[in-house]
Amino acid sequence: MATLGVGTQTSEQALASLSNMTCKVTPTQVDEYLQRIAKAQAYMQANNIDAIYLNAGSNLTYFTGMKWYASERMVGAILPAIGDVQYIAPYFEIGTLNGFKVIEGPIHGWQEHENPYALFVSVLKQLNINDNATIGIDESAQFFIFDGINKAQKGLNIINAQSVTAHCRMHKSVNELSLMQCAMDMTLAVHQATASMLYEGITTTEVEAFIKKAHQKVGAPGNYFCIVLFGVATSFPHGVKDPQVLKKGDMVLIDTGCKVHDYLSDITRTYVFGEPTMRQRMFWDHEKAAQLAAFNAAKIGATCEDVDAGARTYLAAQGLGPQYQTPGCPHRTGHGIGLDIHEWPYLVGGDKTPLAPGMCFSNEPMLVIPDEFGVRLEDHFYMTDNGPHWFTQPSYSIDDPFGLNA
Repeated sequence: MATLGVGTQTSEQALASLSNMTCKVTPTQVDEYLQRIAKAQAYMQANNIDAIYLNAGSNLTYFTGMKWYASERMVGAILPAIGDVQYIAPYFEIGTLNGFKVIEGPIHGWQEHENPYALFVSVLKQLNINDNATIGIDESAQFFIFDGINKAQKGLNIINAQSVTAHCRMHKSVNELSLMQCAMDMTLAVHQATASMLYEGITTTEVEAFIKKAHQKVGAPGNYFCIVLFGVATSFPHGVKDPQVLKKGDMVLIDTGCKVHDYLSDITRTYVFGEPTMRQRMFWDHEKAAQLAAFNAAKIGATCEDVDAGARTYLAAQGLGPQYQTPGCPHRTGHGIGLDIHEWPYLVGGDKTPLAPGMCFSNEPMLVIPDEFGVRLEDHFYMTDNGPHWFTQPSYSIDDPFGLNA
């Protein structure tokens, strides 16, 4: 039988079925930024960290609300363990940055011919942070920033700030969860609309263009990312160089997401265009079962690697793998998500982080059958006091991926 919801309407009809879904969510407010700063400072004080440097990018945004891009110029903020945020930027950007400022604090400027790293050390001294202090550097900062600071300082103990940033960011607030829920709901609606407009002969490039329009229709700026694969190309987890043309019997893998007030969605659906073969059905069912095994292993106090092991134990029992070998699952079971598409912690062997309320993860123990096809079913869950909770319900079956006949 034909796969339910696949290839049932035109692209115009599919777009017409969508509407804006962002009206009930609220962006992060000043009070929440202040709570994040307070949490970070409490952790820093408890762990003898005198200050951290937040580089332009998601860490700067998370703690201060300031949105700025990382470039070859130092733009960021010093978050001291005690006291106010101190921004550092080129003089000529100060007027612009003031327009992006959410959390108050002085902006210390450096002229183009001056050394911003010497300014960084000078600001620390103004804060009474001495040469023997422990300073964390944003783990996402480019090496030249670390190198510049290291050459400008004398006696500082420079460490990775990830212990602070991850400690705060991996536990999502109620509002963060609501923003991510909205983004996930939007992308799932886009997935369903996309499946409905597929036809024999359509290219992956055309599908990507439709998904961009569909995300815009539900209220996003567009795709944050988009992977569309047909046939053998689905056996390459992150795609191939050249576009493909859809044929009857092809496995279809679509992995896409969008942003809602900076928070991300990331959902993958895999199904067959036409009648699935018994082999396609078998591996699709194994993928669904592996995803459920990972979900069932996600218990408060269990570790991230326990969740990964849940999926791999099931797959090994089916003769797949073992571990990261193919045919089987060649990559980790999942990743954290929030302001970044991949963030801490990770559902992978070796990550012994205990699961705790507010943590969010993808669940995608992809199956790769080399030279044939791949199957990835990706949904996300977040941890509650009572265990894991799906953001989106997993794909129902290979014949009815969106549960239209459930």
